[in-house]
Amino acid sequence: MNISKAIITAAGFGSRFLPITKTFPKEMLPIIDKPIVQYLFEECQAAGIEEVIIVVSEGDLRTFEDYFYGRATNIRTLMIRQNKLDRWNKVEKVFDLPKITIIPQDERIPYGNGRPVLSAKDLIVNEEAFVVMFGDDIVLSQESGVKQLIDFSKENPAEGILGVQEVSNDEISKYGAIKMKEGTTNQVERVIEKPKKEEAPSNLASYGRFIFTPKLFDYLNASNIGKDGEVWLQDATDKLAQNHKVLVKTIEGKWLTTGDPLNYFKASIEYALNSEDLKDDVIKYLKNILSV
Repeated sequence: MNISKAIITAAGFGSRFLPITKTFPKEMLPIIDKPIVQYLFEECQAAGIEEVIIVVSEGDLRTFEDYFYGRATNIRTLMIRQNKLDRWNKVEKVFDLPKITIIPQDERIPYGNGRPVLSAKDLIVNEEAFVVMFGDDIVLSQESGVKQLIDFSKENPAEGILGVQEVSNDEISKYGAIKMKEGTTNQVERVIEKPKKEEAPSNLASYGRFIFTPKLFDYLNASNIGKDGEVWLQDATDKLAQNHKVLVKTIEGKWLTTGDPLNYFKASIEYALNSEDLKDDVIKYLKNILSV
């Protein structure tokens, strides 16, 4: 399958981060010196994705457009004047990212994590397949997580591929646990959301990395309403799995969620420890505070 487009969903309220997310989207919060969402774009770039579609709340459009489209010539001029153009060079990397299309989610569609994907339907419905990424999941890895999925799809054609990682018994109750079809080792029957650990069908947790074909939209639509009257991507994925082949792919690397303040803090530490410029100072600082 040829996969050249990706959708990033970034249209939630980010209520765990209030009050900052009252006026600033969660996906634009920084990890070191880049917003969370830029790490996802870079993951797509490393996988050869040609266009990334980011679906945002209408009120956040200007923030995303200013960051990814704005040239900020006043800052560049100042950096030249101060002989600090090396600082500006990092900004130029933003403009080297794949084609970025920013669209508002369709408010006519019922709320839910399926709404942003459905909002981008017209932009990807004619593709052989496409990537979907949740804007608060990042992957720290040697090889792009998206590239791992795409490479897997070339050898394992399916209507859906879910990125997964194995988690502990105590952790699985926080995530969607994969139940495999009987007699298979990687074919999905359904995803069971936040099961009790003793009832979890496996320790494989599904997270925000997917590949789908447009067949998904046979089941993801505004009339397919699930829990709390919302449109759920998981519900559509389950129905897709009931009627077609949906596979799992364990992504090598460290999956880091930034969906709440504690995990956001952990992700920031992980990336700081992965930075050649910051690693030694961060380790020294952590040792100092832990010894107090």
